[in-house]
Amino acid sequence: MAILVLGGAGYIGSHMVDRLVNEGQEKVVVVDSLVTGHRAAVHPDAVFYQGDLADQDFMRTVFKEHADIDAVIHFAAYSLVAESMADPLKYFDNNTAGMVKLLEVMHECGVRYIVFSSTAATYGIPEEIPILETTPQKPINPYGESKLMMETIMRWADQAYGIKYVPLRYFNVAGAKPDGSIGEDHGPETHLLPIVLQVAQGKREKIAIFGDDYNTPDGTNVRDYVHPFDLADAHLLAVEYLRNGNPSTAFNLGSSTGFSNLQIVEAARKVTGHPIPLEIADRRPGDPDTLIASSEKARAILGWQPKFDNIETIIQTAWAWHSSHPDGYNDR
Repeated sequence: MAILVLGGAGYIGSHMVDRLVNEGQEKVVVVDSLVTGHRAAVHPDAVFYQGDLADQDFMRTVFKEHADIDAVIHFAAYSLVAESMADPLKYFDNNTAGMVKLLEVMHECGVRYIVFSSTAATYGIPEEIPILETTPQKPINPYGESKLMMETIMRWADQAYGIKYVPLRYFNVAGAKPDGSIGEDHGPETHLLPIVLQVAQGKREKIAIFGDDYNTPDGTNVRDYVHPFDLADAHLLAVEYLRNGNPSTAFNLGSSTGFSNLQIVEAARKVTGHPIPLEIADRRPGDPDTLIASSEKARAILGWQPKFDNIETIIQTAWAWHSSHPDGYNDR
């Protein structure tokens, strides 16, 4: 058996590939365009192809050369909320249309299972906290809308072609492999924790917190943080769930505990021992006040048990990566 990881050179995807290779139970095939991913992040024991999942002839070649692929884990989507607000068509083209092209080739090649990296952004401003899988999905930005469309497309593809799917809706991902060998490297960086740690490194003068007038205890956004290795475990469990003949369904993944932006900065000061100056800036468009997941369904049905459930531990793993790789993968 083999698993195809789309976007396996990206932040979360590279941790997924590392986890699969170290499990050693099946062949790992990686496809990544390297538009945002890093070749150096891919475990050397994985089979790597550089290409675009929307290139159907290319994808047919991958599936033909590895006819034992029965499951796809899909991380290959654009994921920046602010960019999606400025350039929505880029997101609908890459994310949504890309899913259509992928499913067409999967159907043609007889690949029956897909685990999909979805997002809390499909819920928009949630009607309840913690967010359940049954909470109405009302995206407030094109990124979330594109991911919801991808979920909808998979639902109809399941009904028509029997391609079983699991969307995993997760929240803010933070942390790195504890030994510091792989981690988060985006250019430009937009995620809170890496930017905070860049301030601790002296690469930035201060951190900007976007808005302090949200309906939260300290006025700054509250988010649920989850470690990429815990996500990798959930994706593995979801593949096993589908292979065991279970029906398609969605799962939220999160720690079920929310931390405000100010709390993240304070925890990073404690972990790094650096002062980390901050300033309050204007709100960004499309940012909900609070996103906290209930992951009870994943824990009950998949047997998911996050191991990195302490925010300071998560930050320590991220700091190990940033400290040992001050310029990231340095391949740009």
